[in-house]
Amino acid sequence: MRITVVTPTYNEAENLPRLVSALFVLPLDLSILVVDDNSPDGTGRIADELALAHPGRLSVMHRPGKMGLRSAYLNGFQKVLGDGAQAIVQMDADFSHDPSVLVEMAKQIETCDLVLGSRYVKGGSVDVRWPAWRKRLSAFGNVYSRTILGIPTRDVTTGYRMWRRETLLRMPLERIQSNGYVFQVEMAYLAHCLEFKIAEFPVYFLDRRWGKSKISLMIQLEAAIRVWQVWWGYRDLKRMGRLARI
Repeated sequence: MRITVVTPTYNEAENLPRLVSALFVLPLDLSILVVDDNSPDGTGRIADELALAHPGRLSVMHRPGKMGLRSAYLNGFQKVLGDGAQAIVQMDADFSHDPSVLVEMAKQIETCDLVLGSRYVKGGSVDVRWPAWRKRLSAFGNVYSRTILGIPTRDVTTGYRMWRRETLLRMPLERIQSNGYVFQVEMAYLAHCLEFKIAEFPVYFLDRRWGKSKISLMIQLEAAIRVWQVWWGYRDLKRMGRLARI
């Protein structure tokens, strides 16, 4: 199975070379698309150098500035689907997502539509260095989203995912509106509304070792409001699903 990792970057100059090395030693037919938003620290230039060092296995999409997580992934999906990727991975560049887990996720994607790297199933966890308040906030964010949306998935906010090609092609991605961390929630909810088979594989979420976190209190507050908009925006799909089961 041809797997393509799509990783958006903004100021990941310290992390990107390490990530590429870690991914290319995996026993997988794997390529990488870096979507860089004109990083001031030169991440885009480093990505170009890595592309020259790995011809045919690494490509770079340069964008003029910070355009948001939604467009980074949707633009990336469009490109790699056009290039023939059979499985598409969403993955952060900061090593919060363990690259080695992709081997097991690749096995699971053979029998399902979407595999989530989950912190909140048995065997999954978050960084032991996190203070108690941050662990509670992360867990609450998932419970909050799952409760409002009525979705059984344990980790709807995880950014570590592997999609089957056919799954993304069948999703109405033009309906995705969230442009932040709720993008992950909306994508998972849309897959749930369309009754795709979703599996969760336990992962250990490691906080970034290099660079600065991009999560702020304002982003978290915005996300809390946006979840309600996601629920309202897909009420037609939920209604169709209920009618189909009658």
